[in-house]
Amino acid sequence: MTADDFYLLYLHGFNSSPLSSKARKTYDYCERLGMAARIAVPELPHVPAQAMNEMCDIIEAQTCPVVLIGSSLGGYYASYLAEKYDLRAALINPAVNPARLWHEHLGENRNYYSGRRYTITQDHVEQLRAIDTPVLRHPGNFLLLVQTGDETLDYRLAVDKYKDSTRIIQDGGNHGFVGYEAMLPTIFEFLAPPHHH
Repeated sequence: MTADDFYLLYLHGFNSSPLSSKARKTYDYCERLGMAARIAVPELPHVPAQAMNEMCDIIEAQTCPVVLIGSSLGGYYASYLAEKYDLRAALINPAVNPARLWHEHLGENRNYYSGRRYTITQDHVEQLRAIDTPVLRHPGNFLLLVQTGDETLDYRLAVDKYKDSTRIIQDGGNHGFVGYEAMLPTIFEFLAPPHHH
């Protein structure tokens, strides 16, 4: 795999940040492969429509194929973008119905990393609903990685939604995905575009 093969967009989860453990491990892995210039780990705005507009701008600006890794809410976002642009995506414990969960977060929230306070409104919940992809048109584009010990999301929802995709279901673990680093070679192998000889 050469560094010119693809551009990787890593989408972090709800209340997370580019400083999260998985985001950093993904970046470090790219750096070791000599493709640090080919990965973006943007900080996602808490407003879903704004987050998606910014990601669409990034994707449309690239000249080489874009691939996605999305964790938790980032996995929900990655599903929308992968379907919209026909991209390959690896999803780590992805959210399947975040609008339902966000109802519990209406009002003021605080980011775990930056400490920044922000407000989630009913409008944000509607924006999440607007980008739902209940039926996948390109299930072959997705690699699903879930751990059954996820304490935040019901892993079975993802197992069902991505039933026609490549799935890796690990017993135990947690929402952060234990042993994520060990999965990176598998993830990158899946994401790499096929070589044309």
